[in-house]
Amino acid sequence: MSKEFDVSETVDVAWCTGCGNFSIIRILKNTLSDLSIDPKEVVMVSGIGQAAKIPQYINSHYFNGLHGRALPPATAIKAMNPRLTVIAESGDGDMYGEGGNHFIHTIRRNPDITQIVHNNMVYGLTKGQASPTSQQGFSTPVQVDGVILEPFNPIAVALSLDASFIARAYAGDQKQTQEIISQAIQHKGYALVDILQPCVSFNKLNTYEWYKKHTATITDHDVNDKGAAFHLALQTDPLLLGVFYQHKKKSFEEMHPIYKKDSTPLRERSFNPDIIQEIMKSFY
Repeated sequence: MSKEFDVSETVDVAWCTGCGNFSIIRILKNTLSDLSIDPKEVVMVSGIGQAAKIPQYINSHYFNGLHGRALPPATAIKAMNPRLTVIAESGDGDMYGEGGNHFIHTIRRNPDITQIVHNNMVYGLTKGQASPTSQQGFSTPVQVDGVILEPFNPIAVALSLDASFIARAYAGDQKQTQEIISQAIQHKGYALVDILQPCVSFNKLNTYEWYKKHTATITDHDVNDKGAAFHLALQTDPLLLGVFYQHKKKSFEEMHPIYKKDSTPLRERSFNPDIIQEIMKSFY
């Protein structure tokens, strides 16, 4: 079904047995295959972390960057060639912690990219300290008496900034997650997909069983109703799954003057140094 996105060589997958990343990579490959997207037209962009290793296990172009820095290069790649399918993906610590500032301003720019966040509520690569989304009371080697801070709410933050597509999924529900990612990729503009997933090694609080008890699917909701979406986003037990909000607004590429004058992707144009200087000035 998704063989075209399987890497040809044998790779040493770094994840623990039972990790939610296995489910997510399978869902992502199936989604891209079902949408008939050419692997050569896909660019995966990630930061640092266990989730950020996914691009190395998918047959597509990819860019592995610095911790928390997946979104700026993803935005630039899409700006240079709007014909590409650009997916920025990483973990909750990388995207909401180190990358929190980029998360905010990417929403403001509304580039036509999909941001997939593997939200396991813990830092897995660095062995288990609390992440921005960790639940209160979660005990770690660093937070030995339990997390005292309220979890970061990415859905509510994205809504407050008027992101044009906002959804939450659960890695244990492959059918629903694939439907959501498919909608996100086909959406014109920035799309956030926050995917809840267990970390079987370092988060003993938020297990597969815990997610079964503490998640529920959104029903009877108008995705164009921002006020209703915000009310749903503030509900934390159960954590709601589905599309919270979706609306049409011009993407970064559509708004940029370079593409208003000429729709040819920048990477396909021939430039002399003077023209390049003018283009650089327009981004300031």
